[in-house]
Amino acid sequence: MKNNRSKEIFDRLKKSIPGGVNSPVRAFKSVNSDPIVIKSGKGSIIKDEDGNQYIDFVGSWGPLILGHAHPSVIKAVLEAVEKGVSFGASTELEAELAEMIVKAVPSIEMIRFVNSGTEATMSAVRLARAYTKRDIIIKFEGCYHGHADLFLSKSGSGMAEMDEPVSAGIPDSTISETITLPYNDLESIERIFNKKGNKIAAVIVEPIAGNMGVILPIPDFLERLRGITEEYGSILIFDEVITGFRVNYGGAQKIYNICPDITCLGKIIGGGFPVGAYGGNHDIMKMIAPQGSVYQAGTLSGNPVAMSAGLATLKNLNNKVYSDLENRGAYVEGLLINTFKEENITVQIPRCGSMFGLFFSPSTINNWNDVLSSKLEFFKDFHLKMLKNGIYLPPSPFESYFISTSHTIEDIIKFSSAIKKSK
Repeated sequence: MKNNRSKEIFDRLKKSIPGGVNSPVRAFKSVNSDPIVIKSGKGSIIKDEDGNQYIDFVGSWGPLILGHAHPSVIKAVLEAVEKGVSFGASTELEAELAEMIVKAVPSIEMIRFVNSGTEATMSAVRLARAYTKRDIIIKFEGCYHGHADLFLSKSGSGMAEMDEPVSAGIPDSTISETITLPYNDLESIERIFNKKGNKIAAVIVEPIAGNMGVILPIPDFLERLRGITEEYGSILIFDEVITGFRVNYGGAQKIYNICPDITCLGKIIGGGFPVGAYGGNHDIMKMIAPQGSVYQAGTLSGNPVAMSAGLATLKNLNNKVYSDLENRGAYVEGLLINTFKEENITVQIPRCGSMFGLFFSPSTINNWNDVLSSKLEFFKDFHLKMLKNGIYLPPSPFESYFISTSHTIEDIIKFSSAIKKSK
């Protein structure tokens, strides 16, 4: 695999951009390798600057459910660009996309567009605190809600409510009202609500934990979150930035039949362009300025190019598409498990629809501690060998893999073949 051109460009990047990247995982540090620099993508295939070609199972970390450069998305974007790339004012495109999302997602009656998942989650928390007139936020280990200060904490070594910062530059005071609990741990939820329930503004959770490798909720986990937040008058926030329109047209909440108070979206609703959104019922959402007193704003929010790409993407999604994606996902899961078994390697492949994880572990993975105790040392070597055999995977053992409508059975078989070549 040639990589001279990628290395040359990455060296240039490092001179002007910290670490050479604009998001840390792109630096390939988790796999002890130099990153490849992408030149183009079409369908399920990406090409790097050295001319190497890969079957892509990252898909820009989830937004590209239709694959790279889908014709209808490109057409919609070009038509939008010809009319102007940004106005800082309202457009009909915002109304169209908002109406599609409101119709699709059970919990959303009104929606506010922003520019990223981080903006969506931090705005949702501000709204929840204003609505409840409380301060404490509950989150879960292994769930990622963006890089806002209040989310960059982990549970301390003592009491569950003693969080510690996980990044420099975050004062203890900023996370003093954030409590991190183990994902899928019903006992910890009961304990903290019994102790502080009347002070808890919101619980925020990825209903399917995509940022630790597609960890599915155990039976009754989401149901109990819904029940206990209602019991104590707290807000339940579903972070569906990854799962929204990925696992189902209405998101994970539709699969599990749980209706949160606020839902955060991103990725697919922008069709590959920067986007985020948060929505809920009328009573909650009317508190946002200019209708209410909860301030939030953004110059590029509702950008017409992003709205056009999102609309084009959602218009291509229907029951048949999700059925086809489920079939491809099931085929990937079964084929890979059998392939690894033939190589005498035990793996876990948690999956929901077209997103799945891969753990070199003999045990079922249910939470962050399980993830950390899985055989992560296998992953570095595995990732490099797969890359050399033309398969592009997330350069981190903690991330989700994604299948698009452009992935063929032949692509999936090549994934299996690459595993056999990589032993």
